[in-house]
Amino acid sequence: MSSSYKGDFSNRIDYVFKIVLIGDSAVGKSQLLSRFARNEFNLDSKATIGVEFQTRTLTIDHKTVKAQIWDTAGQERYRAVTSAYYRGAVGAMLVYDITKRQTFDHVARWLEELRGHADKNIVIILVGNKTDLESLRAVPTEDAKDFAEKESLFFMETSALEATNVESAFITVLTDIYRVVSKKALVANESESAGSSALLKGANIVVPGQEPIPTGNKFSCCGTS
Repeated sequence: MSSSYKGDFSNRIDYVFKIVLIGDSAVGKSQLLSRFARNEFNLDSKATIGVEFQTRTLTIDHKTVKAQIWDTAGQERYRAVTSAYYRGAVGAMLVYDITKRQTFDHVARWLEELRGHADKNIVIILVGNKTDLESLRAVPTEDAKDFAEKESLFFMETSALEATNVESAFITVLTDIYRVVSKKALVANESESAGSSALLKGANIVVPGQEPIPTGNKFSCCGTS
C-alpha cells in the first residue's frame, strides 16, 4: 500500500483521522508534530500548554486522508484533559526520550491510560525519540522492542531534529488506521448486501429485543392464524 504526501487539498477529503501524541513532558512530542506537519524544528521550543493540534493531508491507497494530530503537555497538571483529548482518536503515538530512562519507564502507565479512554481498535506506535543523542542513550533499543512486541504495538526510533523516521512513524500509523477503517467499511457493505439479499429472499430478520416474524404464508396476529 503506497503513501505519499500531496500537500493540502481543497477538494474532497475521504477520511479524517485523529491521532494523539502522549508521553512525558520534554520527550519531543511537539517537535515530532512540527516536523511532520510543517517540516520544521524549533530549537527554542517551549513546553506545550494545554492542547493544540495541527493537520496534514496525504494520499493513502489513492484516498485523500487528513491527519488531525493532537498534542498535549505531558505534565501531571494537564491530565484532566484526558477524556476529551482521547475521544474520537483512531491512532496514538506513545513517545519517550531514549536518553531518559524514566520517560520509558512511564510508558506502561501512559499505555494503560490510553487504553482506558480510547477506542479498543486504536492503532498505537511506540516511539523512541532523540536518536541524534545516541551517545547519551539510556534506553536500549531491545528493551523498547520487547515492550512493543509484548503489547502488540508498532515501534520506531526517531529524531525530530534530524528528521529521521518521523515521516515513517506517522505514515505507519495512518496506513494501518486506513487498513482497519477500510476493512470495517468492507464488512459493513457485505453485511448490508447480505441483509438486502435476505429481505429479497423472504428470510427471517431478527431485530434485537424482538421475536422473529415468519415470512411464509401464515402470519399470526391477535391469537388467530
